[in-house]
Order: sequence, then structure tokens, then C-alpha cells
Amino acid sequence: MGVRVSGGDTSRPAHPVHVSRRGELPRRRQVLVAAVWGLLLGVAVGCAGPGRNNGTGSAETTSEEEAPLLLSDEPLLLGDAGSLGDAGTGEGADNSRCAVCHLNLVIEELARTHAEAGIGCAECHGASDAHIADESWASGGNGTPPDVMYRPAEINPGCLKCHPAGQLDADVHREVLEGGSDGDTCTSCHGEHRLPVRKCHWK
Repeated sequence: MGVRVSGGDTSRPAHPVHVSRRGELPRRRQVLVAAVWGLLLGVAVGCAGPGRNNGTGSAETTSEEEAPLLLSDEPLLLGDAGSLGDAGTGEGADNSRCAVCHLNLVIEELARTHAEAGIGCAECHGASDAHIADESWASGGNGTPPDVMYRPAEINPGCLKCHPAGQLDADVHREVLEGGSDGDTCTSCHGEHRLPVRKCHWK
């Protein structure tokens, strides 16, 4: 069926509509629509976490059966979600900027222990705004590294900035602190702190 254009051919539509043979939306548009709905659903599920705001500024708790099951039973943000947490205050650090990609922060003992004490990722790795903004890794590109990274030889001095040797059990830590332990570092015993497989190389 055509649209009549004065003096023109009516066998073709005036404005062709791109549809598949079965009259469906093109594949690219289907993918776009599915992605938008997926994003909206993800936001809705994320906002409907285990606590609901009742309009008074306090969250009502729900039963475990009502709470949505996410990747882990552990909270994504340690401490109160509204608190950014000052370093070392014990309020809980807001590592949400990092946890968007680094889901290991939720289960990794070293990151959790520090976050529970109010020590966030930025305390050791800097604000890392360029790293957070760079999404080139998603397309297989080389990502921008965090502001501060630690090579194995830099791990112990980095930890000692906040954990002075004088406060550590000398009998247990002497060999590592004196560098005579076959390359062991603080994280050899106190939890590895890296992604299991790094798929990109820093720019």
C-alpha cells in the first residue's frame, strides 16, 4: 500500500519504514529497547533494596523474604549508605564509585576490613577520577590506571604508612619487615588485594 503523493508514484511509501520481513523492529532497535528496559529494571531493583525510605528519613527494614537477592548477602556499601565515612572513624567507607566495576570489594577481606573502619579505596589509591571515567576496558582497550598503584616492593611501605612497625607483633612480622621472607608482603598473609585476572594493560 502506498501513500499518494501528488503526481507521484503510489507503489512505494513516501517515507520508507525499515522493518524486517515479519514486520518486526530491526535487530539494532530491538537490542536498544532491551538495553533501556534492562537499565531501568536494574535501577528499580537497586533502589528497592532491603530498606525502604518511609519519607521520614529513616529506612524501614523488610523481612529477608521480601528483600531482593543480589550477587551476595553482603552489603555493597559498608556502613550507612548515606554516610561517606571519614577515614579511620569507623563509620564505614563509601566505595560505591569503585564497586561498580570491582565487585570483589564486597567479598575481599582486606577491602572489607578497611571499609568497615572508614578507610575507603581513595585513601590508598587516590581519587582516581580518570580511571573511574575511562570505560575503554569494556571494548577491549587499555584502561587508565588508578592514581596510585603498588608494585610488590611498594606494598609493605604503603601499609606501614598507617600500620607502623612498632605496633606490629615483632615475632610474627620481623622476617617480612626485614625483607627476608622470599618476597612475602603484608598481603601474602592479610588477604590478596587484586583482581584474579587483569584483562587490560594500563595506558
